[in-house]
Amino acid sequence: MLTKIFGAASALALLAGLTGAAQAEPVKFEFWHGLSGDLGDRVQEACTKFNASQKDYEISCVSQGGYETNLQNTIAAYRAKKQPAITQVYDAGTLDLMLSKAFVPAKQLMADNGYKIDWDNYFPGIGQYYATAKGDLESFPFNSSTAVLYYNGDAFKKAGITEAPKTWEQVSADAKKLKDAGYECPMAINFDPWFSLDQFSSIHNQPVATKANGYQGLDAEVVFNKTQVVDEIKFWKKQVDDKLFVVKTKQLGMDAFPSFTSQTCQMAMSSIADHGTAGKTLPQGVEWHVTMLPAFEGTQRQKTLVGGASLWVMKDRPAAEYKGAAAFLNFLAQPDMVEWWSTVTGYIPVTKTGFEAMKASGFYDKPQFKGREIAIESLTLTPPSENTRGIRLGNYTQIRKEFSTALEAIFMQNADIQKSLDEAADRSNTLLRRFEKTYAGQTLN
Repeated sequence: MLTKIFGAASALALLAGLTGAAQAEPVKFEFWHGLSGDLGDRVQEACTKFNASQKDYEISCVSQGGYETNLQNTIAAYRAKKQPAITQVYDAGTLDLMLSKAFVPAKQLMADNGYKIDWDNYFPGIGQYYATAKGDLESFPFNSSTAVLYYNGDAFKKAGITEAPKTWEQVSADAKKLKDAGYECPMAINFDPWFSLDQFSSIHNQPVATKANGYQGLDAEVVFNKTQVVDEIKFWKKQVDDKLFVVKTKQLGMDAFPSFTSQTCQMAMSSIADHGTAGKTLPQGVEWHVTMLPAFEGTQRQKTLVGGASLWVMKDRPAAEYKGAAAFLNFLAQPDMVEWWSTVTGYIPVTKTGFEAMKASGFYDKPQFKGREIAIESLTLTPPSENTRGIRLGNYTQIRKEFSTALEAIFMQNADIQKSLDEAADRSNTLLRRFEKTYAGQTLN
C-alpha cells in the first residue's frame, strides 16, 4: 500500500512538474502594423522591450508595409479566422473597423483583464477621434501626430524675416521676400489632403461633410466644394502661378518634406512625427523651426486634427492572448514608455500625464526636441466641436484620393478649380452612398 501511495505521489509530482513547465511557456500573440523603415524598427524595439520586461507573454510584431495594406490584410485575415490579436489602423480607417464589429472595445478589454485606466487622461483632441459618439474609446491612440509648418530659420534671416508666419497672407509675403533673396522654392506644397482638406477645414471651423463630419450618421455628404476650402485652393494656385509656392511630389522627383530637409525649399507642411527626421537629415548647424499651420486673416482659429493611427484588439482570439494584449497596451501607456516613444519617433504623447512627465523631465527644453510641444498646443487649442472633432466617413481613403486627383488636375493641368472640386465631391458622395448601402441598418454608437 505504501508503495502504491508513493508511486501515486511520484506520478503527481511528475505531472505537476510537467504542468509547471507548460505554464512557463509564454503566451504568444501577434501585432500587425503599417509602419516601415525607421519607424517600423522603433515598433519592433517597443515589442522587444515588452518581451524583456516580463516572462508571461511574447508578442510578435509584423509590419505589413503600409497603413492601407495593413487594413486590407487585417480584414482578409479576420474573414479567414487568422487575424492578429492587435492591429494598427490609421485615422482614415477608423469607421471601417468600428462598423465591422470585429474588435474588442478598449474599455472592455482593460476592465476584463483587471486594469484600471483613467480614460479622461487622453487628450480630448486625440481620444475622441477613436471614440464612440458617447465618448467611449474603441481603440488605443498610439502613434499620434498633427500637422505643422516647418521653416528654415537661416533662410528667413537672410530674407529679413524676423518671425514665424501665422497667416497664409504672411506666408505669401514671406515667400516673396525669400524669392527676392534668391531662393527658387520659398514654399513647397503637394496634393496630400491631410493638409489641404482635413487640417485646413478644422483650423477654419469648416465642415468636410454634413452630419458633423459623419459622426451623426452614414448618410453624410461631403461639402468641401462649398466651403472655404475653395478659397484656399484658389489662393494656393495663385501662389504657384506667381512662383512663390512650388509643387513638390514624389512623381515629380522630390516630395514636399524632403525638399525642405534638402534645403531646396524653405517652408513645407508636414507631420510633427517628421521632427526627428528633420533633425537627423538637415546638416548640423542649420537653424530650423516648426510653428502651427497658418490660417487666413480674420479666422477665429480652431484646433488641428490628430493623425497617425490607433491600436485595435481583434475579436475571436484565445482568452490568454487578450491578457497579453492588455498587458502590452498597459506597458505602452506607462510614462517612461510614452517618453521613449516620443523621443525616438517624433510622435506626440497621447495622455496628459505623459506630456506633463515629459515637460517635467526637461524634454522640450533640449535643442533637438524643441518645438515638438507645438503639436500639443495645436491639438488642444480649442475644445473639439462638430467641425474639429474628426472625420468619420466611410471609404475615406478613396475620398482623399478623389480630392487629391482634383488638386493634381488644378495645379498640373490648369483645370477649373470649382468644376474639379465639384466633380471630386460628386465622386466622393457616390463612394459614401456605396458605403451606406454596405452597412445598411447599422447606426453609429
